[in-house]
Amino acid sequence: MKILLKVKPSSSVLLAAIFAIGAVSLSGCSESDTKAVDRVEEAEALARVKSLEARAAEIKDEMAANPSAKLSVSMPDESTIPDDEFGAAVRRGLQIANHTYKEMPDNVGNQLNCTSCHLGNGSEAYAAPWNGMPGIYPIYRSRAGRVNSIQERINGCFERSMNGKALDLGSDDMNAMVSYMSWLSQGLPYGVSPEGRGFVKVDKTLEPNTDNGKKLFAEKCSVCHGENGEGQYNDDGTYIYPAVAGDKSFNDGAGMARTYTAAAFIKGKMPFGQGNSLSDQEAVDIAAYFTHLPRPIKANKDKDWPNGDAPKDVRR
Repeated sequence: MKILLKVKPSSSVLLAAIFAIGAVSLSGCSESDTKAVDRVEEAEALARVKSLEARAAEIKDEMAANPSAKLSVSMPDESTIPDDEFGAAVRRGLQIANHTYKEMPDNVGNQLNCTSCHLGNGSEAYAAPWNGMPGIYPIYRSRAGRVNSIQERINGCFERSMNGKALDLGSDDMNAMVSYMSWLSQGLPYGVSPEGRGFVKVDKTLEPNTDNGKKLFAEKCSVCHGENGEGQYNDDGTYIYPAVAGDKSFNDGAGMARTYTAAAFIKGKMPFGQGNSLSDQEAVDIAAYFTHLPRPIKANKDKDWPNGDAPKDVRR
């Protein structure tokens, strides 16, 4: 029997505490210049760090005692967002996640939001949740052929899934997105991958049947996403259902433009509210059809997978 460990939300996250300590350490040039309030804030930050470290150790001990246990993905209560500068950054990150193309028109070239794919505020199991991601990066990624930071990974989505432009690595909005991901990850030990990371698995040995995929798309997908995958929109331009093809959708360099990646998302989450109702073959057939519908072209995608280890469904 699989045991899922629920992580109790803490008042902040380790990253926030470290930021707080760093800010305090720069507040004065000498001991005599340090205000009493700074020393109190530093002590509180150190106490939070120790508390979080202790909780992380407890979780690792629990997992060691239960080898089948997995940490589960869940959305923390928004009341745990602190009422300080870090909390403001977290709230900004949440706003960007759910309203990306409205909030960042200079960086988004279509009409998608981060949560078009990262469902549930970026915190839904098997919908590529962000929980734990800051603790996994930096990590080697074969598409880049080198180690990427979490900021570079975010920019990859802006350039591909959002068909737009990269953010400045040190911008307030980039910091807001990383802060939000860090808040989602509260209580998760560094480097531990929670249950529900990524998508469900599909059989990548299956050969797609695009004729069947076209038929299934019309039956199961077009009522929401439109006959040609163009999506449905409100009068104010926000979408009711996002585009999965055409110029308002992701470009052909996005992960979701790959047959088996898209199939894994479809298998676990589509039709909306009916996840895991399709067979692997049906998901692969639908994915092969709609991912090859007309969409924006990603520049320089020929430079992806420089070491020659590209998956078989990569778009060239």
